[in-house]
Amino acid sequence: MNCRIFRSDRKSEAYLYLVSEMDFEDLPEELRTAFGDPGLVMTLDLTPVSKLARVDVKKVLKCLEEDGFYLQLPPKLPVEAEISKWMA
Repeated sequence: MNCRIFRSDRKSEAYLYLVSEMDFEDLPEELRTAFGDPGLVMTLDLTPVSKLARVDVKKVLKCLEEDGFYLQLPPKLPVEAEISKWMA
């Protein structure tokens, strides 16, 4: 499934996956307001075997199919703590 990934200008490490057929303006107003101005990061063709750094690709694909978008929120741990967790 082809999607575009946007970075939030309001929330550090928040990303929005949006199916290519949708525009940012098609999203609920509350989400657009909270997310802020979207900055395009990349375009991906996701499959069930794709690898994503912080989220389960199957969950993303399901949301894209059902809602047309997936909102990835920042991790609960700081990046440094997350990295050290995997290094232990």
